[in-house]
Amino acid sequence: MIITKCGKVTDRILLLGRDESSVYILKGKDEYALVGGGMVHIVPDMLEQLKLYEIEEEKISRIFILHAHFDHCGIVPFFKKRWPRAIVTASAKAKELLSAPKVIEGIEAMNRALLDKHGCRKKAETLGLSFSGIDVEEVVKDGDVLSLGDLGLEVLEVPGHSSCSVAIWVPQEKAMFASDAGGIPCGDEIFTAANSNFDQYQESLNKMAAYNIEVHLAEHYGARIGEEGRNFLKKSIADAQKTRKIFEETIQRNKDLKKSADELTDRIMEKTPAEFLSRDVLSIVVGQMVKYLNKQMTA
Repeated sequence: MIITKCGKVTDRILLLGRDESSVYILKGKDEYALVGGGMVHIVPDMLEQLKLYEIEEEKISRIFILHAHFDHCGIVPFFKKRWPRAIVTASAKAKELLSAPKVIEGIEAMNRALLDKHGCRKKAETLGLSFSGIDVEEVVKDGDVLSLGDLGLEVLEVPGHSSCSVAIWVPQEKAMFASDAGGIPCGDEIFTAANSNFDQYQESLNKMAAYNIEVHLAEHYGARIGEEGRNFLKKSIADAQKTRKIFEETIQRNKDLKKSADELTDRIMEKTPAEFLSRDVLSIVVGQMVKYLNKQMTA
């Protein structure tokens, strides 16, 4: 089953946000966590959803940022103010990035563009949704096991989409919070989001796929349970192999990185939802992958 609208995923996991920006409330006994930092424009939706599902917000003790891209940390400053006792948790690299002036400036600019796109700049000003960086209070690394009430949460370092990516495995739920490190659901396909390092991205997919997953939690376009949950990462592995071959063939044929990136961006735009990524952002992602693969091919 594919769950893209807000609501129950399992008895312990609640999906919030919008189709294009999924975040989760994970419920331990007497202690909850927000998993995923989301896009800034979903804050008003989340406030309504928290009321709708009668979430006991005083139980939220942790906020997980699974990587530091703008579309995965936009809601964190607002909810950290709302829940001051919640510990902001991320990787060491994410902590470094989220305090860097250049990164902060870039995230704030992207957030403003999102708010304008969705017509909620005035609402954002009322709520105080500006971005001036995030203080990561707890740094986690591969193999760390955290507790959330009666739940154990295993941290996996899964670089490749970004250098700062981590995933969270919850064995009691057989649930993998993979974020974009697991690939981005895109209709019938999975977008290979190997922005940072294509080899590491494929290694990270294999690492996560070794777990006995029944529930796959993405941060774009929702959750997969049952058969879809079991098979998502297997399909993502296959799609990454297919994507790599297409990219390499395009690079070899064009012998021009910009031309290759433009052609591949156009090809991907034809198959992705309108709200997925703007062409400008997608072209940057594709360009990064083209550059990396070209370097590997000519080494």
